[in-house]
Amino acid sequence: MAGSNRNFGKQAEQAACGFLEKKGYVIIERNYRTRFAEIDIIARFKAFFVFIEVKARQGQRKGSAREAVTLVKQKKISLGAAFYLRENNLGEVRTRFDVIAVTKIRNDFEIEHIENAFQFLI
Repeated sequence: MAGSNRNFGKQAEQAACGFLEKKGYVIIERNYRTRFAEIDIIARFKAFFVFIEVKARQGQRKGSAREAVTLVKQKKISLGAAFYLRENNLGEVRTRFDVIAVTKIRNDFEIEHIENAFQFLI
């Protein structure tokens, strides 16, 4: 079952990347890891560096994917983003935190893109 969930998560992230690219986002990095957190997708969109959390669900039984990005998770992503910005000498760039909620319904992915889902929480 764990392998099946991991495979589903990869499919959901791939669907999210395709969705973002169609909207004009340039994917810079996927699954960026620090000791603080993992950031699913880092992208450029216009003047922004966008740090994106992908949450996937197979149906609505466990609640929406959007609800799964808790305050604790937001803080971890913020720390990971700060580390990324320092590591890459990006200084005072414009940043944004988005959430992509992917729900599998039958054999299709339904994607909800929540722009500016939360602010830096350090």
